[in-house]
This record gives sequence, structure tokens and C-alpha cells, in this order.
Amino acid sequence: MSRDSGKFSWRVGAIAFVFLLLTAPANAEQPKTEGVYRNPLLYSDYSDPDVIRAGSNYYLIASSFHFVPGLPILQSPDLIHWTIVGHALPRIPFGPAYDMAGGNRYGRGVWAPSIRQHDGLFYIYFPTPDEGIFVTTAAKITGPWSTPVAVISGPGLEDPCPFWDEDGKAYLVHSVYGAGPLILHRMAPDGKSVLDQGKVIVRDPESLPTLEGPKFYKRNGYYYIFAPFGGVGTGSQVVLRSRSIDGPYEHRVVLAQGTTDVNGPHQGGYVETPDGQAWFIHFHSSGAHGRIVYLEPMRWENDWPVIGEAAPGAEAGQPVASWPFPHYAGAPSHQHPQTSDEFSASQLSPQWEWNHNPDNAHWSLTARPGFLRLMPMKAGDLLSARNTLTQQMQDKSLEFTARLDLQGMRDGMHAGIAILEKSASGLQVVEADGKRTLTLFTKSNVVEGPAVTGQTIELRLRVDRDTVSYSYSIDEGKSFQAFGETIPITFSWWKGSRPSLFTYSTGDPDGGYADFDWVHYLSRDQSAHQ
Repeated sequence: MSRDSGKFSWRVGAIAFVFLLLTAPANAEQPKTEGVYRNPLLYSDYSDPDVIRAGSNYYLIASSFHFVPGLPILQSPDLIHWTIVGHALPRIPFGPAYDMAGGNRYGRGVWAPSIRQHDGLFYIYFPTPDEGIFVTTAAKITGPWSTPVAVISGPGLEDPCPFWDEDGKAYLVHSVYGAGPLILHRMAPDGKSVLDQGKVIVRDPESLPTLEGPKFYKRNGYYYIFAPFGGVGTGSQVVLRSRSIDGPYEHRVVLAQGTTDVNGPHQGGYVETPDGQAWFIHFHSSGAHGRIVYLEPMRWENDWPVIGEAAPGAEAGQPVASWPFPHYAGAPSHQHPQTSDEFSASQLSPQWEWNHNPDNAHWSLTARPGFLRLMPMKAGDLLSARNTLTQQMQDKSLEFTARLDLQGMRDGMHAGIAILEKSASGLQVVEADGKRTLTLFTKSNVVEGPAVTGQTIELRLRVDRDTVSYSYSIDEGKSFQAFGETIPITFSWWKGSRPSLFTYSTGDPDGGYADFDWVHYLSRDQSAHQ
């Protein structure tokens, strides 16, 4: 898409750079900059983010890998306060392993996507490393989204981004598994198929190793590709530009770690406010919390972007710790991604994602109104169980508490809360020989606790940075008893660790069920934006 930008005058102050907009239309409502935001913008694993503005709203999408529904969509009126408005992929329809039949797809599924609006439709392009590059479309951001169409079939492709030029011609740029080179295709005008075998337009393994995640833009007659290089934990952000879409492209590093502790700041999208103020959203890899989201101010100098905090004349900036809010003329927003749930609605709230495609015959919000009922399937452990329900951590430190009704438990059943990752741990009630016992499990150990004689129990996990601890209450939450030691948690399958609800059975699961009354999420951090 063609983009125009206003001209900005910048001054370096003692604390931050301050934008001074010079070209706002005379008849526009005066934009406001109220307050200062602090990075990270979202302390949550919205990995490989892309962002657009449609009218007065901003929309952000992220990679979702094996989690279902996939392709979460967040909305913001001001680039600062975000909420989840849905998902673009209700199931991953690419083979039985996504149903955990004959294997699993942990770490596969939906990788880095891109979102654009063109000719009255929203387009989301996404790759799966084993099946190809796909597109789904919708007239409204909340859907319904079309069944994914294979734009290019076959394994080994990643990170697609479309582009429609002023002459109506459509293009697709993408990388390959392992990152680099960048390949350009002509596309059909409807964006649903490619018209050629593709042409390598950027290959520079010495200067730009691990080049991936390209995002295409056009401004002042230049074609721009914003792309990360150097790897998730240590890389930087580069911008390539050319007068011809086919290249050759020159490049410049525009965002790097600098003197900050934000390692590998890169991979994201460029967006402008309605009055032309430029911003860049990207991720930073933060241990067990995954790839969390940062917002950087951006300016143009000599038709090159400079991102983040940079002295006059510098080509590359570094991530900002805080900055004045983007220009925004609307009412103040205090929205945030959803977390707690009373399970009182007829559909799951949008923060929830299953560990793979769910078996919809084994969960219900209507069998007992006001409760989430999970009906176990046979499995040997948590990582081989279906219908584990997860949500992302939204804070560095948090508490996640669930009230579990045990009246439907049967012999062989396990039910409880967990941190889902490759070394999963959790606190569960296990029924064997008609008796219920509270146990704490890790990857290598199971610790048996007290007998559970009541009908209900409250289970709690507390995350502090990259550790989790567990506790429980048998007196309706009046007091909680710690259980076990603090346990490390880890970044797994390219995603952050996740609080989860689960049940499975090592025996005959017929007739059993676990009823979750509610989940209460409590941030232990101070608000980043209020």
C-alpha cells in the first residue's frame, strides 16, 4: 500500500524526544498527546506482530503456532490500550496431527502472519512450515473469516506479506524455512494465487544473516521492506529500499539493542496515526513470557526510517523505555486483553486457546450453565492430552486461580491447572480407587499431597518472572496453602509458557467430567500505562 507521511521537527530533550506535528489538516480535530506510555506495551507473547490502521482503529495480529483458535486479533483506538476482538482461524485444517491423532504439532502450525486491508477486505496471510502459505479474508475484522486458501502449497516457506501497487498489480514477498533469502512473486489481483515461481530479490547471508519476517510498504516512490535479521534473541531491524520492486535493494539497520537490555528488538509492523505520525511495533524475546510487544516512535530522514531513540543524524535508534502517547483525538481508553472468566457466556471468551484443535464433544458451557465442563479423553500425561485450555500471560508477575467442582470425577481422572510448556508442571486432583488426592507434577516428578474430601477446591498458580509456584484452598478461598517448591518455566515451541485448565484420564474416561466454576487472573505488576 502507498503511504504518505507528514514532516516532523524533532528535538532531543532531557528525558525523551517529543514529536511536533507541523502538517495536520486545518479542519481536523486537534490530536491529543496525553500521558506517557512505558515499554513493553504488552507483556504478553504476541509473537511476530503485524499492525495496520483501518479508519480510527488499529489492529494487531500475531503468530499462534499450534494453538487454536489461531491468529489472534487485537484492537486499539490509540496504539496503547488493546483488547482481543477475535481470531481469524477457528481450526487448523491441515492434517490429523493437529487433532493430536498419530502425533502432535507443538511448535508447528501458524507462523509469522501479515495483515492488510485492500479493496474493502481484510487479508491475513500466514505460513505453516509443513503445508504452505495461506490467505484468509473478511469484510469485517471480527469476521466471519473465509476458509484458508493455499496461495503457495508445499513445505519450507515462511513469513509472507502481500503488496498491491498503485497500478493494481499484486505481489507477495516471503522467506524460506531457516530464514532467507527473500523471494518475490506476482500475485493474481485477488491475492489468492501466485502467477510465477518467484524471484530472489535479497540474498546477503554475510551482512543480513537469518533474514525473515518481511513487511512491504511504499512511500515517496520507494519500495520498502522492513525485516528482522540476526535471530530472535540477538538480531536487529533492517529496512531495505529500492526504486524498483524487483530491486536491487540497499539496506540500513534502523533499530538495534544499543545500550538497552532489550535484546533482539525486531520483527513487526509500521503504522501511522490519522495525522501521519509514524510508529513501529515489534517484539522482544523475554524468557518464559515469550516474545513481548514494544512500541517505538519513528521518523523519516532522507527517505529512510529511524526507529526508537536516536540522536540527530544517527541511522539506527534503540528501544525507548517510555515515550509520550501517540496522537489521539478520541475519548480515553482503559481497555486491556481479557483474562478472568466466570464462564457465564454461551461462548468462550477470546483469551482462551486450546493446545491443539479441540474435540468439541468433550467440552461444554451449556451442560451446566455458569461452568466450563471439560470431559476427559484418554492420555498418559498433560502433553499428550487433548482439550487443554490455555491463555497467555499478560504480566511479568501474576496469579491465576481456578475453582474446580469435583463431583463428576471418576477413577483414572486427572483435573487441575498447569503451566503448559515443554517441561509442564501443574497442580491436579487425581482420583484412584474412589479416593481423590491432590498432587503436584513436573516433567520428572510427582509429589503426592493431601486427600481431597470436599466437593470443591480452589487451585492457584503464581508466576514471578520465569518461575511458578502452586497453592490451594479448601475453605472457599479464605486461605491458601503452598504446595511444593518454586519451579522454573521456559520458552517452548516458539511460544511463552501458558496458564492452563485440563482434564484427562489414564483409564476409562466415559461419564467423567471436571467443572470449572471460574478463573480469576490477578496482575502482580503495576500498570504500564495508567
